[in-house]
Amino acid sequence: MRAALARRAVLARPAPSAAATRSRSAQALEAPYVEETYVALDRDRRHAAPVAFAESYAAPAFGRISTGDQYVASLRGRDLPVYLFGENIDEFVDHPIVWPSVNAVAETYRLAEREPELATVYSSLIGGRVHRFAHICESAEDVVAQNRMQRKMGQLTGACFQRCVGQDCMNASWTTTHLIDAAHGTAYQARLKAFVQHVQSYNLTVGGAMTDPKGDRSKPPHAQEDPDMFVRVVDRRPDGVVLRGAKVHQTGTLNSHWMVVMPGQRLAIWFRHRRLAPADADYAISAAIPVDDPRVSYILGRQSCDTRSMEPSGVDVGNAKFGGQEVTVVLDDVFVPYDRVFMDGETEFAADLVERFTAYHRRSYVCKAGVGDVLIGAAAEIADMNGVAKASHIKDKLIEMTHLNETIFGMGIAASMSAKPTPAGNYEPDVLLANICKHHVTRFPYEIARLAQDLAGGVVVTMPSDDDFNSEEIGAILKKYLCAAPGVDPDDRRRVLRLIENMTMGRNAVGYLAESMHGAGSPAAQRVLIQKLGQIAEKRGYARDIAGCGGACSKV
Repeated sequence: MRAALARRAVLARPAPSAAATRSRSAQALEAPYVEETYVALDRDRRHAAPVAFAESYAAPAFGRISTGDQYVASLRGRDLPVYLFGENIDEFVDHPIVWPSVNAVAETYRLAEREPELATVYSSLIGGRVHRFAHICESAEDVVAQNRMQRKMGQLTGACFQRCVGQDCMNASWTTTHLIDAAHGTAYQARLKAFVQHVQSYNLTVGGAMTDPKGDRSKPPHAQEDPDMFVRVVDRRPDGVVLRGAKVHQTGTLNSHWMVVMPGQRLAIWFRHRRLAPADADYAISAAIPVDDPRVSYILGRQSCDTRSMEPSGVDVGNAKFGGQEVTVVLDDVFVPYDRVFMDGETEFAADLVERFTAYHRRSYVCKAGVGDVLIGAAAEIADMNGVAKASHIKDKLIEMTHLNETIFGMGIAASMSAKPTPAGNYEPDVLLANICKHHVTRFPYEIARLAQDLAGGVVVTMPSDDDFNSEEIGAILKKYLCAAPGVDPDDRRRVLRLIENMTMGRNAVGYLAESMHGAGSPAAQRVLIQKLGQIAEKRGYARDIAGCGGACSKV
């Protein structure tokens, strides 16, 4: 059945040519190598340092990516072991279930062509404009601009566009490598600079790989029955390390050119509390791995209603153009040269890296405000199609949806506008506000989705299939009874209903709901940091001063 559906799939895709005509804005995005020196990002020292990135990384065969079509072409012909429904996919880019996620990333490149002022930025690392998703934030304005771009991307795709993790990973690593070098005399940041310069110069997509399978959550790595429950170093060679393990729930990694492996959040907790054995140092590893490494394989996760993408019309998908993607990444003794290793055994910095990453990534969830804009628009559209747009209770529900959505965006923007420079010179958002932003995201999209389903009515889950509507026997009957307000095309009405279904219970509900709950850490993880940073003792002091209390404060 699945093979038959795949043969019937007729979703349009861009031509595979990598030599697509470049627009003026795409040409402006190009930034050649700077062969002499660059001004270091560390504003405190303002020293010049030699550019060394060309020594460690060969130019990709596809050259520099400037357009969405060139990005799609760059993913072809990599011969990756990619599994779906128990079968190895020959060319995942062309698979109808995978294609919407590829197209969502391609849209980030198209946005840079159409709106370079929003999606590109000058980078002092290479002395030219780069895609904002490849940028190390050099100011608070950079951090804010990323949020604005993320909301725009949510509005354009109604789905997860998958590039946020890579930028947040590189920015967090920028600071942590600086701190490790200062403490241990290592050269991790120089290696990271070379990697970032390579990514910027060829406009590549990077995935961040953090979440481990974890096994028994009550036990640290050395106590697990299977030591591979966390990614670890299993061999050390004169020129590099060998990694084994898996990363799960990986958003967009398959659609990336590189992935950066990092210690996971659970691992960081064990390192923070020092409940470790000497062998656990092998789990404190961060490194860049090419996605097409022959020792890496990918297993695609199922999504609700995903096989609808294999049907020919695409109407029942709801959003046939864009979607998210998650994979399990299996590292089968992957060799990584030392010049691509950014942490190796420095357990005391694992929690620092994770907490910095989550600070960036939790306020990156303003992307859900952009996706929410699409869902609110669909809810308003279906209410109008139903002829009830002027009813007071309908207006009130749309007001509530907007209030919740803008609260998410406002908190993310507040965290970004409060960004401060780190010791490494890049800018980092306010950690408390970033966690509060993400905590809102674990709740508000669910209420927005509930209200959208309320406004849609029961037909959102009882509507017959597109084949039924196109049937010679029953199609006309169905269209007759799907009519609502005068002048509304029943085909348009069912398309909007399918979009609401897609976003609230279909395949893009993965990104809008479940990912909002668990991505970048589940709610309890945010509450830990909110408690830590909430300054309750200081607030008690304010209250005691105003109230006129004279005794000493009791400890809580």
